[in-house]
Amino acid sequence: METGMAKAQIGVYGLGTMGSALALNMAEAGIRVAVTNREADWIGRFVTEAGALAENIVPQEGLEAFVASLVTPRVILFMIPSGAPMDAMIEAIAPLLSPGDTIIDGGNANFHDTRRRAAALATQDLHFVGMGVSGGEEGARHGPSMMVGGSDHSWAQLKPLLEAIAARYGEDPCVAHLGPDGAGHFVKTVHNGIEYADMQAIAEIYTLEHHGAARIPEEIGAMFTRWDAGPLKSYLLEITGKLLTYTDPETGHPMVDVIWDAAGQKGTGRWTVIEALRMGQSASMIEAAVGARGWSSEKYTRVEAEKILGGARGAMECSEEVLADAFMAARILCYAQGFRILKAASEEYDWQLDMARIAEIWRAGCIIRSAILDDISEAFQGDIPHGELILAPRFAQTLAQCIPSLRQVVSQAVHSG
Repeated sequence: METGMAKAQIGVYGLGTMGSALALNMAEAGIRVAVTNREADWIGRFVTEAGALAENIVPQEGLEAFVASLVTPRVILFMIPSGAPMDAMIEAIAPLLSPGDTIIDGGNANFHDTRRRAAALATQDLHFVGMGVSGGEEGARHGPSMMVGGSDHSWAQLKPLLEAIAARYGEDPCVAHLGPDGAGHFVKTVHNGIEYADMQAIAEIYTLEHHGAARIPEEIGAMFTRWDAGPLKSYLLEITGKLLTYTDPETGHPMVDVIWDAAGQKGTGRWTVIEALRMGQSASMIEAAVGARGWSSEKYTRVEAEKILGGARGAMECSEEVLADAFMAARILCYAQGFRILKAASEEYDWQLDMARIAEIWRAGCIIRSAILDDISEAFQGDIPHGELILAPRFAQTLAQCIPSLRQVVSQAVHSG
């Protein structure tokens, strides 16, 4: 570090999509941030692209210089692939740190790994924070939702930094300290499981309307946009509605028909299902969504099987209102399963998760932000029988109204193939 240069309040290691976006967000919020990367040429490119924000960025090459550029006690955010790369970086940087310093893993880590790392570093008087970050590149750059798991000591230091860059729902920053060690990463894992299930429900409605009712993508997109103006409002529904109106400029075909229909996955949905089953909790919707993603990747088998078994055999005759009610029921059940899994883990690990607060920090800057989260937060602030979301008066009433539509849609879908 150059002589006389002010030290940074936080360091970011890893200038990929998410790391660079978060670093720019910090710089724009007036936070002095040190940055470094394994491939050194990325550092200079990042600073150049930062433009005027570079005045709040302290670029460093090498771990020793990076660590030396930070105020103490140090806060270092790693935005790198989970698993072995994170263990390797901890091993490399821990000897350079001092008691009281904090390491943050901002990736999609398995919460068991986070608990193990936190326990190991605690023996060196170092703090380890597992932080789930939702919102993708856009959210990271302009305001993500962040789920923090770690010590009270670390949170006291992190709170002003993270609240400065978090998304806001009104005046409420969408970041919270949810509990110790792996609490933040577990909540993010379940968040991703809910995301899988909600996306699968949207995909299934599209399939029913496109193949069962012979509606073109643009018509279905318009329907989703209408739904997004009401109780079903959500980020995932909004972007799907927009996507279905796009046309591929090269072929002139709807963009959705040009996109390769094989979905990948990084493992968090699967982790949700595994933990739910281990704890004896139902995750049927999330499990079905994970399975559907796996099956979608079997492109060759699906195509060949359709030649033998045939495709859809009949027409769907469900009204738009019936479909909307069925989707509402599915969404409520999806969130209810997710929060039931969170409740079970909170009890097992004594995390004392605040379910209302979790719903609140998901309301902005978050991939699964939706209108239903206000109702979920309100429900958990009241008296829910046995903590079961589907038994909350508001949701019990809605489910009673919408379940008949869900049954109608499912039965017709099965009948029509």
